[in-house]
Amino acid sequence: MLDETLWDDFIAAFPDSRRFIPVSLNGGTTIQDIAANIAQKLPERFVLAGFSLGGYVARAIYEAFPERTAAMILIATSLREDSPEQKKTRIATAVTHSSRAFSGLSTMAIRKSLHADLADNTPLIDKIRDMGKRLGAHAFRVQSGLNRERITLKPVSCPTYVIAAEHDRLRSKEEAEELAKLTGTCAVYIDGCGHLIPLEKPYELAQLMYVWLNKKDL
Repeated sequence: MLDETLWDDFIAAFPDSRRFIPVSLNGGTTIQDIAANIAQKLPERFVLAGFSLGGYVARAIYEAFPERTAAMILIATSLREDSPEQKKTRIATAVTHSSRAFSGLSTMAIRKSLHADLADNTPLIDKIRDMGKRLGAHAFRVQSGLNRERITLKPVSCPTYVIAAEHDRLRSKEEAEELAKLTGTCAVYIDGCGHLIPLEKPYELAQLMYVWLNKKDL
């Protein structure tokens, strides 16, 4: 439940001038719908950067528009579908929020997504919660119910960079390695970081992406 302001600090830290198009993932009721709506906002040729759920959406954009995709950067994301238990938890949480005013993610849920050193960072926790409030209860219910199955059906042939966090409690290293294997690359890990890489380590993320893009002449 993060909006496009997730990328603000990353964009400010990026070493050179590029055109960034930050988007929220609230433009549809399926991952494919969200991908199609985002693609309409993009230039004819683009580099995709997808974080967490956005990684699934980035892969769906590539699946639909491989000829337009110059490269993909997949950050703290996965190939895996939700397990039956995860699906049950998401649906139950969404139902709970549908019956009362939505006030963003809980402090417990936010802390679990952060590195332990940031668990008591109140300004950051409030910033994350405010993103959820802006998106609202409807977006929360939609995102909770998204089907993450069968997104990548074609071989991935564009240059792809997989970035993960060393201390991510929501996505495992095994998931990052599976993603790297599918895309024919190696996963790179950011140390001292939880799941929310663009918020926790925007400078380090910007440096990694800057170097990689230049190596690929992108």
